[in-house]
Parts: sequence; structure tokens; C-alpha cells
Amino acid sequence: MPLAPQDAAKRAAATAAATLVQSGMVVGLGTGTTAAFLLGALAARVQDGRLRITGVPTSHRTAAEAVRLGIPLTDLTADIRVDLAIDGADEVEAGTLNLIKGAGGALLREKIVACAAQRFVVIADRSKCVQRLGDLAPLPVEVVSYGHEVTGRRLADLGGTPILRRDSTGAPFVTDGGNLLYDCRGFAPIDDAIGLAERLASTVGVVESGLFIALAAEVYIGDESGAVQILRPDR
Repeated sequence: MPLAPQDAAKRAAATAAATLVQSGMVVGLGTGTTAAFLLGALAARVQDGRLRITGVPTSHRTAAEAVRLGIPLTDLTADIRVDLAIDGADEVEAGTLNLIKGAGGALLREKIVACAAQRFVVIADRSKCVQRLGDLAPLPVEVVSYGHEVTGRRLADLGGTPILRRDSTGAPFVTDGGNLLYDCRGFAPIDDAIGLAERLASTVGVVESGLFIALAAEVYIGDESGAVQILRPDR
């Protein structure tokens, strides 16, 4: 069955970025629908013996899929050097390549792996490109579960208009780290991403935000025709 146009664009970006992966690498494996296409592209080369890699998954979901596909995995420990991390994004800001991530619920582990990697590459379709962060996606903020309502009020005081994320049953969504997520649309448009990231980091109860600032080395943008554009930050 042919892919939907957006999925075809995601696959194009993922397939192009997968060519960056070379045998012997330790690779950070992202989470989400675009990253799923990356796993498929890597698995095809692993299974026929063309590629020998070790993956560092950014979520339990990615780990389970990688195991199913036969991609060897390792934990992120002090003696592990991550050569390359590849992941999707909810928004990519033009020029800076600053990102919003976290719609898949794995932003903390995604950021840990991205920061540990020697090179961080993002894969996305063109719908994720924005002029200013917050144009399309809310900003996820991961918070500790204890007293999270109080932390939510602090986010509201900052202007975030936070909404507690819930799972399909209506219960609070719990991250792999055992934390909760507030989705904040009130910060948009985010004109000072660095300043906002600092304010959130200093807020008691906040574990991490979905602002990925100055981390992406390149962004691979796919379209449904299979063409891929590579964006690099304006420095």
C-alpha cells in the first residue's frame, strides 16, 4: 500500500540520514513516527550484514522495536561514546535550527542522548518547519509527579497555559522516567528560546523542557517525492 504523502516525506528524510551511519558506530536512536522509518532503514542493512552498529534507544518503545528488528543495543554509560544521534522533531525553527521536541513523550531521554552524541541530526517532513518556535506545537515540559499541580501553577505564572498530558485511558501520561508532562501553548511565539529554557530550568519541580537549543548539526527535510533538503544552522 502506498504511503501517505507525509509518511513518504518522513521516510525520505530518514532514509537519507541513515546513510550517515557507518559500521562500528554507536548510534542514538530517536523516538516517534519519523524515527521509526530510520529504524527500518538501519535494520535492512544490519540484517543482511552490511552494517554493524550498536544503538542507544531514547525510549522503551524504540528499544522494543529495535530488538524486534535485530538492532543490537546498549545502555548509555560512562564508557559509551555516542558517535551520532538521529531523531525527529515537532518543530524546527528556520535559521537557528532550534527545536521543540516531546510530543512522543520521550524528551528527557532524547535530550540526554542528543547532548551525549558527537553529532546530532534531525529528520522531519516540511510541515515541521516554522519561523518561530511555538507556531504549531505546544512546548512539553517534563515535571516530577510529586506536587505536580504546584509545578503546573508555576508554569502558568510564567505564561505557559499548561495542560497536563493524559494517556488513552484519561490517566496522566507517565514518561519512561516516571515523570509527568505539561503541554504549554501559552509561551508562543517563543522569541527568546534561550531565556525561556533558563527560566524553566530554574523552576522547582521541572525536570526538563522540550526546547532543544543549538543542538542540531543538520536537519534532513524530506518531501513526498523522495527529495531531501539538508539544513544547517546560521552561525
